[in-house]
Amino acid sequence: MPLSAVISSSLNPRFRSALALREGRERRRAGRILIDGQREIERALEAGVRPVEAFVDPDRLSESWLEAQAEHLGRDGVELVMVSPRLLGRLSYGDRDTGLVLVAEPPTRTLDELTLPDVPLIGVVEGVEKPGNLGAILRTADGAGLSALLVADAATDLFNPNVIRASLGTVFTVPLAVGTAHAVLAWLRDRSIRIVSARVDAAREHTETDLTGQVAIVLGSEARGLSTVWSGPDVTDVRVPMLGVADSLNVSATAAILFYEALRQRRAVGAPGGRSVR
Repeated sequence: MPLSAVISSSLNPRFRSALALREGRERRRAGRILIDGQREIERALEAGVRPVEAFVDPDRLSESWLEAQAEHLGRDGVELVMVSPRLLGRLSYGDRDTGLVLVAEPPTRTLDELTLPDVPLIGVVEGVEKPGNLGAILRTADGAGLSALLVADAATDLFNPNVIRASLGTVFTVPLAVGTAHAVLAWLRDRSIRIVSARVDAAREHTETDLTGQVAIVLGSEARGLSTVWSGPDVTDVRVPMLGVADSLNVSATAAILFYEALRQRRAVGAPGGRSVR
């Protein structure tokens, strides 16, 4: 494949534009994100994410994985921008060393654009602030086969590099939509989806609650828990039992317990999981 001249100066405008995407404010302004890491890149491309350009270390193009990705991207008309290893390292998050960083448009979906199965299992997170927690919840949602994850009153950038990394790229594969807490609640009610909220002071334990059928499991922020929006006669509060001195688990741990309890119950009665039951 024809190669462009290698960019080696950090003052190069193209490199500087890409580097700026390490910051959330610039990602929002430009409507672009950075994707690196072998699994993350593969999952993004398999999910239909469209790169607008690809930064490549030309010294590593003989490596089989990078060569295959570069050929695939080139066939799709994505421009390959050659940069020195030093500059590529500045674009990468952490210690990533795959020789490739993509600039892409973030996949976005409104609530009304979601397509659900007949008996959906939905996760809802309200105001979760830490990217690592959101990424871990996405990874669990993928593993438990949830139909969708809804982010209410988003408090962190969904495509923060740490979200992408902690999710192992499942941020691109789990059906995802964002809205205000009021909008998400109204959307669930309009579809007659039962709402189960995780609260430390709930009277009922999570194993005592029916999580089969159309269900949304709602979790709150790390510091404040759920807002009063998620209160009402049609909302079932549950708690994970805590037998020590701490009154709650990390939100991602709570999500794992509740999502997999829902999967266990649904399998036990032969009901659908979320997307599928393996």
